[in-house]
Formats: sequence, structure tokens, C-alpha cells
Amino acid sequence: MNPPCGRCNKPVYPTEKINCLDKYWHKGCFSCEVCKMALSMNNYKGFEKKPYCSMHYPKSSFTIVTDTPENLRLKQQSQLNSQALYKEEFEKNKGKGFSVVVDTPEMQRLKKTQDQISNIKYHEEFEKSKIRSDAPPPENRQEQEIQSSHPEIFRQPAGQMCPAAASPPSGGKRYQALYSYTAAEADEVTLQEGDLILDVEPIDEGWMFGCNQRTGKKGMLPANYVRPV
Repeated sequence: MNPPCGRCNKPVYPTEKINCLDKYWHKGCFSCEVCKMALSMNNYKGFEKKPYCSMHYPKSSFTIVTDTPENLRLKQQSQLNSQALYKEEFEKNKGKGFSVVVDTPEMQRLKKTQDQISNIKYHEEFEKSKIRSDAPPPENRQEQEIQSSHPEIFRQPAGQMCPAAASPPSGGKRYQALYSYTAAEADEVTLQEGDLILDVEPIDEGWMFGCNQRTGKKGMLPANYVRPV
């Protein structure tokens, strides 16, 4: 029997299943509890077994516990119990070897996205080194194959300043930011409400790749934070 989704309680089939926070989710249901932004296994933050984005992650408050003799005794007893359980688990798993990671469609999608981001960063460093030196670049057959199969990614290096007054190339899409967004990772761009995004390309469910005309930075941005213009 297929398990229920952690948000909509409908059955989750294996082809669309995300196992996280001790629950199963549809890919479309795995979103922030506050703004409903689509999340992935790389950018979610869990709180009380619920997913949040980095902007709406709840702030936890802590209570100071006094080190009374009773609390110290309980702490020592807990450490002894933890050591005993660890030793027991170690003896059970000794000699069983390593677990195999299944190459699921979700893992293949994440690997493909990481490869695209790595190729963009490599091309950026290559362009910077070419500016510092007049020496001809080394031949790289793999890079040439990637450029020919994904010309829209290599049209301009990630992170390079794009002219504010330049118009997007033929077929390039323009989007406008509906909300402000602060980049949580190095490969994301920061948005302010009303920013114009150029050369937008969808790369994943809930995410796009484009250039912020105001800052001149290229990177990933959430799709539900922008609208086409």
C-alpha cells in the first residue's frame, strides 16, 4: 500500500515520492509551510517535522537548565546509556559492509543539476583567467561538447555582470520579481520586489536560472517569486 502524503494525505506513488522528515511527500507538496515555495532535498530546513525555506525558518528559543546534582546524575546516566547503545549497534552492524545508494530518478535529477552548476562555475573561472593572461586557452573536448549541447548556459558566465541596458537575446524570457528574496546559497541570486530578470531558463521544478538586471548577477531563483513580463 502506498503511504499518504505528509501535506495532502493522498497516496504517494514511488515515481513521485520524497522521503523526508519521517514522512512521504509528493514533489509538488514538498514546499515551505509559510510561503509555499517549492523545496528540494538541498535547500529545505525542517522544524517539528515540517519543511521551511531559509527565510521563514522558525527561530528557536532555549531554556537554561541549572546543573543541580540530580541533573548531573541524569546527564551521566544518559551518556552511559548512549555509549552502551552505540556499542550494541556497532556489534550488530560489524561486517555488514556499506549500504548501496539507489540511483533513483530524483538522484539522477539532482546529479544533473549539480553538473550544470559546476560547468557554469568552471566556465566563469576560465573566462577570468583568460582576461588575466593573453595565452590561448587549452583545448578541452568535454567543454566544447557541453557548450554545443547547452548554448543557453554558456552564453554568459554565471556571476558576471550583465549590462543593465542590454536587451535579452532572441528567445530570452523576461521576468519581474514579485517578492524580495535573499540568496541562501552561493549559486543563487538576491531579488528585490520589482527587479527585472533577463535570459530566464527553467532548470528544475520550482527553480529558474536568470540574470538580475539591477545587480548584474546570474544564478538560480525560485519560480514562484517572479512573473513573466
